[in-house]
Amino acid sequence: MRTARRKPYGVKGAPYGFLLPATALFALFFALPIGYAVWLSFRKVHVSGLGLGAGARREVWAGLENYTDALTDSELVDGALRVLGYGCVVVPVMLGLALLFALMLDSDRVRLAPVTRLAIFLPYAIPGVVAALLWGFLYLPDVSPFYYLLAKLGLPQPDLLDGGPLYLALSNIAVWGGTGFNMIVIYTSLRAIPAEVYEAARLDGATPLQIALRIKIPMVAPSLVLTFFFSIIATLQVFNEPTTLKPLTNSVSTTWSPLMKVYRDAFRTGDVYQAAAEAVLLALATLVLSFGFLRAANRRRKQEAAR
Repeated sequence: MRTARRKPYGVKGAPYGFLLPATALFALFFALPIGYAVWLSFRKVHVSGLGLGAGARREVWAGLENYTDALTDSELVDGALRVLGYGCVVVPVMLGLALLFALMLDSDRVRLAPVTRLAIFLPYAIPGVVAALLWGFLYLPDVSPFYYLLAKLGLPQPDLLDGGPLYLALSNIAVWGGTGFNMIVIYTSLRAIPAEVYEAARLDGATPLQIALRIKIPMVAPSLVLTFFFSIIATLQVFNEPTTLKPLTNSVSTTWSPLMKVYRDAFRTGDVYQAAAEAVLLALATLVLSFGFLRAANRRRKQEAAR
């Protein structure tokens, strides 16, 4: 009877060798910065006397003081509420359009599908800052060609950079840039559905609308969950659009979103300890919302599977 040969130690450790570069990069550029931010969030600067001379300013342990200040900061709370309203507009509209476009492109009657897919996806390839500058130019009444046409036609010229319309202006930029990516994710899932499923539905007398509502949408539900998950994270971390539009209007403050508040405290006022605490709170909020949504989606999927 032949005995199994023991693999040399070098062969057994080969998988760990392949994982080492990725693990090192993850630790260096992801884990360590997060750990350092958490460490800073529990520290503060203690000033002795007039703050002059060696040792007059030293870093000390602050406990939960930075977190308490952040949670009671009206600017951070107001920014979170603004982002909540912004997300209530962006996420449903963006995912609804992405699903609609994916269903339309998956239809047998569509023409020039590759060109149409590229046209819908192309805005996603444009950097967020460039897209915000482009739309900011179109929003400015003095230079926008749309306002010129409205004036010639004698129609009202709303100011999209002031008051309530500002939410729509910012949401439009996010929807324009993100719909194409979500559409590709959903469309890929639709193309993976076996053709036999559609054929059986047609033999049973199902119309294209019934096939879309009762077969396609339920079968791409995991992709919808994934795109919703990514959209929540992107919404909570909105930064490029309001920061780029800020020089164009006084309605966008330096603390319009929580991430803008973190940036201001860290790089303008120089309070990196308070900014670290705010960044940790933002990360925790993102984690809790994302985890809660995924758990609710998994629970619903299990309930439907048990029926």
